[in-house]
Amino acid sequence: MKLYLTKLVLAATLVSLIMAASGYTWLQHQLDKPIDLNVANSSLDEERLLWTVEKGSNLNRVISQLHKRKIISYPVAINIYAKLTNRTSIKAGDYWISNADTPRTLLNKFNQGLVVTYKITFPEGWTFAQWINHLSQIVQFAEIKSMATADIINRLDIQINHPEGWFFPDTYTYSATDSATDILLQAHLRMREVLDQAWQSREPNLPYKTAYEALIMASIIEKETGVAEEREEIAGVFVRRLQLGMRLQTDPTVIYGMGDRYNGNITRRDLKQITPYNTYRINGLPPTPIAMPGEAAIAAAVNPLPGTSLYFVARGDGSHQFSDTNEEHQKAVRYYQINKRVKNYQSLPPQK
Repeated sequence: MKLYLTKLVLAATLVSLIMAASGYTWLQHQLDKPIDLNVANSSLDEERLLWTVEKGSNLNRVISQLHKRKIISYPVAINIYAKLTNRTSIKAGDYWISNADTPRTLLNKFNQGLVVTYKITFPEGWTFAQWINHLSQIVQFAEIKSMATADIINRLDIQINHPEGWFFPDTYTYSATDSATDILLQAHLRMREVLDQAWQSREPNLPYKTAYEALIMASIIEKETGVAEEREEIAGVFVRRLQLGMRLQTDPTVIYGMGDRYNGNITRRDLKQITPYNTYRINGLPPTPIAMPGEAAIAAAVNPLPGTSLYFVARGDGSHQFSDTNEEHQKAVRYYQINKRVKNYQSLPPQK
C-alpha cells in the first residue's frame, strides 16, 4: 500500500511537472509570437500602428485594450507573466507597434517608456509671440494660443516679469503627453544656464549692471547680425556707444516697439516717436530683450570685439560697413543706401 502511494505521488508530481513545462512552453510561445497587425486592422496600409497609452492608464487596462483590438491574445496570461517578472510599470505616451513586435517586446517598450518623440525647432531671433504661434500650430499645444502671457508665466512658475528673451532657441523633443509649457520650461532653464555661464566669463568693465542687461544687448545683436562673423564687432560698437553715453540708434528695437504697426518700413515719424524701445530717442538699453538670442549672440554681448568703430551701415547683402567717425559713416550711408541702389538692398539683416 505504501509503495502504491509513493508511485501515485511520483506520477502526480511527474504529471504536474509535465503540465508546468507545457504551460511554460506555451506561455513563452505566446509571449514571443509575432503580432499580426493585418488581423488587428484589415485596412492598415503600413506595417506599424501608433498606439497611445493615456495618462493614468495601468498595464492591465492597456493589455485589455490591445486584446480588444486583436493585437494580442490571452491577456490574463500576459498580465500574470508581467506581475511574476515585475514588469507592470508603464509610461503614458505614443508607441509604435509593428509586425516585428511580440507581447514581450511590447511589455519592454511600456516598461522602459520607449515612447515616440517628436521635434520642434525655434530659430535664433524669434520673438515670444512667434514661439507661441509656432507651438500652437501643433494640435496638442493649440490651447496656448488663447492663453494670456501672464497665465503662461504663472503656469511655468518662473520668476520673470516679461517673457521676451528668456527662452533658448534650439530644437526640443517632446512626447504625446507633454504640454507646451513643458517645452517652454526646458527652453527657459537652458537659457538660464547659458546666460549664467556667459555672465561668469564676461569681459571686465562692461556697461551692464546685471546679466539681464547683457541678455537685452544679446537680443539686439541677434537681430542686427546678418553675417555670423560680425557679431563681436557689432557688440563692440554698441558697448562703446553705451560707455560714451551715445544712443544705440538701432532699428530692430524701434521695430519691436512698433509691434503690429510695423509693415516692413520705418518712417521718420516712427523714429521720432518716443517709446521705451525707440533707441533713437531713449538713452541706454530698452527695458527688455527684443527677441530670443542664441548662444553666439550672448557670447558676443559679454565678449565684444575691441576697437574704435562707433557706427555701421548695412551694405545690402547682410554685412555691414563699420566706421569710426560720423563723417565716415555718412559717406558709407550715401554709398550703400543712396548712390549704390543695390538690387534687393536691405537696410537690415533678414528679420528672423
